[in-house]
Amino acid sequence: MAKPPRAWQRMLSGRRLDLLDPTPVDIEIEDIAHGLAFVARWNGQTAGDFPYSVAEHSMLVETLHGRMCPDAAPQWRLAALLHDAPEYVIGDMISPVKAAIGPDYGDLDDRLARAIHIRFGLPAAIPANVKRRIKAADKVSAWLEATRIAGFAEREATRFFGRPDPKVIDGLNIVLRPPKEVRAEFTARHAELLSQF
Repeated sequence: MAKPPRAWQRMLSGRRLDLLDPTPVDIEIEDIAHGLAFVARWNGQTAGDFPYSVAEHSMLVETLHGRMCPDAAPQWRLAALLHDAPEYVIGDMISPVKAAIGPDYGDLDDRLARAIHIRFGLPAAIPANVKRRIKAADKVSAWLEATRIAGFAEREATRFFGRPDPKVIDGLNIVLRPPKEVRAEFTARHAELLSQF
């Protein structure tokens, strides 16, 4: 009988995360923050001296979610911060690639997301209305990123992501920073939100 392929990854924390059957006890925020700080959004096709990381994007989505839903409970703000957390081990793929891969990518992402949510005191499945609000903030973030650092004209970005309310994006800038800084800020924001539960 053939030996099954290895489906786990050793994390810097020492945890051994099974990608096909992840458990909450094998998930550490330091691993998530480190991984996301080194995963580039837009396949790295962004202007600047540092890649725009998924960790930076996640913090922007959480900020936008807070502006769009100012009465959101801290647990839903945490869900916004962690909305792309599975990418710390499976990487970020642009939407056309995800569509080409099909449902297997989504299944893997969902299994990891459920384990991450449980690990940090969230429901395994985020309520549909909360997911919609986070997705709305994610689209605003995509528009900002597309027009500010990914080379899209506003008209093109608006066709794909919709035009955001100017009040929601007022004063927000995208500043590319070293992964070490982004990792520290992501970890600190996670701790701050957890402390508000």
